[in-house]
Amino acid sequence: MADDTLPESPRLTRPDGSPIRALVVDDEASLADLVSMALRYEGWDVRTAHSGAEALQHGREFSPDIVVLDIMMPDLDGLEVLRRLRAQGDDVPVLFLTAKDAVDDRVAGLTAGGDDYVTKPFSLEELVARLRGLIRRSTLVVSERGDPEIRVGDLVLNEESYEVHRGETEIELTATEFELLRYLMRNPRRVLSKAQILDRVWSYDFGGRSSIVEIYISYLRKKIDTIGAPMIHTVRGVGYMIKPVS
Repeated sequence: MADDTLPESPRLTRPDGSPIRALVVDDEASLADLVSMALRYEGWDVRTAHSGAEALQHGREFSPDIVVLDIMMPDLDGLEVLRRLRAQGDDVPVLFLTAKDAVDDRVAGLTAGGDDYVTKPFSLEELVARLRGLIRRSTLVVSERGDPEIRVGDLVLNEESYEVHRGETEIELTATEFELLRYLMRNPRRVLSKAQILDRVWSYDFGGRSSIVEIYISYLRKKIDTIGAPMIHTVRGVGYMIKPVS
């Protein structure tokens, strides 16, 4: 049986080789802890704050390279925290966490100087990918791997540009399809169970409905396996696997 050890992404570090410093701000402690755990898996130095005031204090003392900031908090909301950070001349990249349908919050956050947002509930994989993208664009860090591309046979996925090609054909994917394909491609020739895929690609509170995995696998097959010989395979009773055409 294959082990459950996940392959590591190329590490991002600061130019001096020290870990990326991330500040995670959310008044929901369990969510803040979950995000922090995912970022520590990336090798980052992480601190958490559960209020706006605490976030500003950590901002001064910790000098983070990236901030994950919830908009809705009981004391100072995320927009006010960002306003105060920017007023102090702090241009740290900020990714907002917003409510699922709060379009006004997203617009207000980006208008106020935020750099990106994800909506709750979210995929940890997508959150980390967004943060890595912000970190790379900040030019404050270096990567242990210069090549952002993952290759399986003639299928190529670029983790920076979010482009996917099979041979000469460009494949348009939704964000969720991209995350699912990335997880498969990081584990070529390895059978991944529905539970593993749910855990890595979908949100922590999705509810474990494995049928969603089947649906998205079918979406990927229509976009990838129709271009050439099939690459995505079902191992009945176990899960799914991607491998190059032999």
